[in-house]
Amino acid sequence: MSDREIQEHFAGRAVKPTYITVENDSMRLFVASIGPDTLPPLLLIHGAPGSWYGYLKVIDDTLIQKQFHILAVDRPGYGKSRKGRKPYTSITRQAQWIAHALNLNHSGRKAVVLGRSYGAPIAARLAMLYPGRIKHLFLVAAPLDPTREKYFWFSKWGKLPPIQLFLPRQLNLATAEKFTHVSELRQMEPLWPKLNVPVTLLHGGRDWLVDPKNLEFAKGVLAGKPAEFIFLPDAGHMITNSHTELVRKLIFDSVGFGAQTAQGSAN
Repeated sequence: MSDREIQEHFAGRAVKPTYITVENDSMRLFVASIGPDTLPPLLLIHGAPGSWYGYLKVIDDTLIQKQFHILAVDRPGYGKSRKGRKPYTSITRQAQWIAHALNLNHSGRKAVVLGRSYGAPIAARLAMLYPGRIKHLFLVAAPLDPTREKYFWFSKWGKLPPIQLFLPRQLNLATAEKFTHVSELRQMEPLWPKLNVPVTLLHGGRDWLVDPKNLEFAKGVLAGKPAEFIFLPDAGHMITNSHTELVRKLIFDSVGFGAQTAQGSAN
């Protein structure tokens, strides 16, 4: 979406984002902040390629707006979080930098963190690094198993510099992440015991981008942890868009708002 399209999207809506940039000499983090910063924080981390506005269905949900301070980020390197030309493929470094978004909340409450697709392992790493700041972790369509990484026929062509000249910058960044993802996930394997916050994982049976068997891997590394595993046999990859009401209910349940608060129609 262009800036104009985003502006038009929010033009007739009562609740609009405030845009904040956190920056140092080497990295930049763009955050769309929605709602009062005195409400509990809900941090949204997108996949690859992607941007903060990929979560518009969650952001526009009026019931969620009433209960949470929503913090939707452009991951480092994506969108308006671009700083230089170097791709940020380190899961740990991205998690450390995205954690700065939580400083924008002043409720004194722990955050609900939701990571989708390639944003999910980053969300998990963030929860490992800062467990005292996290109330609940949601991992949606999460590629966590280094042995299950999918490559497509066109993947190798995206690595070639002549091809990259004709591709959008965000797609080139996603390609860089793609070919470091296995090594990054292997670095995370011994770290899963450090994840000690409640976690809910959702995966669709018709997800052709991320192998549904990643859910079985998660069950293994999270054995004995406060974890819930939800398999949706008819769902595809974009569960936060196709199952918005379920996602809302799970988020509300995780902080004890209850079913009555989560009911209703949201636009």
